[in-house]
Amino acid sequence: MADQQTEAGAIGGDRNAAPESCGMPQVGRSLGLRGAVNARDLGGYRTTDGRVLRAGTALRSDGLNHVTVDDLISLRALGLRRVVDFRSLDEVREAGPDRLPGLPAAEFARDLPAGAEVTLEPATADGVTLHHLPVFARDFDIYVTLRDALADRSPETQHALLGDGRAAAMMTGLYRWFVTDPVARERFATVLRLLAAPDGPPLLFHCSAGKDRTGWAAALLLTALGVDRETVLADYLLTNERSAPVVGRVMDDFGTRGLMREPELLLPVFRAEPGYLAAAFGEVEAGWSDFGAFWRDGLGLDDDVLAGLRANLLDGSGSRP
Repeated sequence: MADQQTEAGAIGGDRNAAPESCGMPQVGRSLGLRGAVNARDLGGYRTTDGRVLRAGTALRSDGLNHVTVDDLISLRALGLRRVVDFRSLDEVREAGPDRLPGLPAAEFARDLPAGAEVTLEPATADGVTLHHLPVFARDFDIYVTLRDALADRSPETQHALLGDGRAAAMMTGLYRWFVTDPVARERFATVLRLLAAPDGPPLLFHCSAGKDRTGWAAALLLTALGVDRETVLADYLLTNERSAPVVGRVMDDFGTRGLMREPELLLPVFRAEPGYLAAAFGEVEAGWSDFGAFWRDGLGLDDDVLAGLRANLLDGSGSRP
């Protein structure tokens, strides 16, 4: 019970939380996956017109390549219809494919480009359809930058790559790119279309850490549904709480193994920061008159998609207090 109170406070407080039967608000509910600690339900958020995001319909996560046998049982219990993986195919090949109920682990041909879209149908009727919608920028490829920094092991090279604000600047540039790049916009729009389709939810979307690509997709979804910006930001920042133990272990490991003399250089990459999300929304405001214009002209989405999202994901008829 105390954990629920802590989580509600981290997500903007009780004012935005949908009350559960026990009387306690439940937002940012962890899916309890040992192999994906940042996996959580977007259900429970309240829109500005008083409707509530339905639990178990839209879920966000870090990578599902390390889920355990018990995690697979939990995933099956969610009744997922679709999973969207934002990782590049190079990331998938190196870190491993998603492990999902009713879907054999995929091996992607080496001649497929890293940005190729791939859809894999389940092997069983109750399995999950997997959509690979890679979102990666060669100019802001965090995955490659980290790999290069760790491979070199030179403190001077690592500092040159990540130090003196370079890592944070790279992250800010990435979030701006989410908005300015037409391919990235289309990939995010595809997730929203899938969530709006009659046979879309329950749907889980993820990247590697469940922070950047996943964070922006969640921010787009919540904003479109009418959740206030403060709560959108709080949901984004919840990643820091959920991922803190993993980040701490990784930082300690890099230091003790001699991979980095200054593992703290990685913190701007590992953490969700308000300025990153603000940079993405800033690009929306710079390029379009309002979010509605961005929805239509930037994402290429229409009122039918918005109506589908509301029908699929929201409870209640909506009434302002």
